[in-house]
Amino acid sequence: MDLFSGITVFVQVADSGSYGAAARVLGLSPSAVGKAVLRLEERLGVRLFHRDNRNISVTAEGLRFLERCRTAVSEVAEAEADLSRSTQAPQGKLRVSLPLVSEQWNRVLLDFIQAFPLVSLELSYTNRVVDLVEEGFDVVLRIGELQDSRLRARRLGTFRLVLAASPDYLLRRDTPDTLDALESHACLRSRNASTCRLYDWPLGPDAAERSARLTDTLVVDHNAMLIAAALHGHGIACVPGFWAHEHLISGTLRQILAEETRNERGVSAVWPSGRGPSQKLSAFLDFMAERLPAALRASGPA
Repeated sequence: MDLFSGITVFVQVADSGSYGAAARVLGLSPSAVGKAVLRLEERLGVRLFHRDNRNISVTAEGLRFLERCRTAVSEVAEAEADLSRSTQAPQGKLRVSLPLVSEQWNRVLLDFIQAFPLVSLELSYTNRVVDLVEEGFDVVLRIGELQDSRLRARRLGTFRLVLAASPDYLLRRDTPDTLDALESHACLRSRNASTCRLYDWPLGPDAAERSARLTDTLVVDHNAMLIAAALHGHGIACVPGFWAHEHLISGTLRQILAEETRNERGVSAVWPSGRGPSQKLSAFLDFMAERLPAALRASGPA
């Protein structure tokens, strides 16, 4: 294994946190990864990792080396991807993890399949936060702020949250005209699938999180159930606008307190930082960045 290959292995081990995880990403055996790291350490004359029976961590010398290596690996990978894009059509399997989304998102994905017939999409829908390195995904679509420094990210668009209820419910319970009035209403709440924490309702002109006094009639981790419950008159739901859009257009749901729910959430694509996007991934990112914003902007009646 040459020097650059050894550096690539080193960066991936540092990003993945173990030989086994790095081996899965690189398509090598854990022993081959360990030997590559050892040869690189022998060449440099320093230890790059602290090792014990269960864990590895980057040494101080390794951290200094890692910063420049990560840049070099990324630049070479991007140069290779640029060259590949110019010579052939995107092809191969692309594993994508994404949240449980509405029909508008799925239409964009179907359009991608039609535009790039040689790319085989493998889609995994879940609202939990996945470890894309450990679970072998090429890219993950995520909502909200990104925390993991091992990942590279590209913003694909933004959307708004809306409060919505059925006309029948609002006729029975009266339409709330202030934020305080929500306290006397049945509230349909969503929670984080990974942590089980309730999502706050960002209300008011400052989008403050004002959920402490809401009455939780229903708590779920899937927006489709919130929409179904709202349509059947069980209460008021706080959902992404693209989930409620078609029901707001048809009149089966009504948006309330629109001026009090001016807020935005971001949608980003993330992938491992140790490598540039492949040709098929670049095609996917460009396509989603072009098409997804229109679906995300569907947040209420025209």
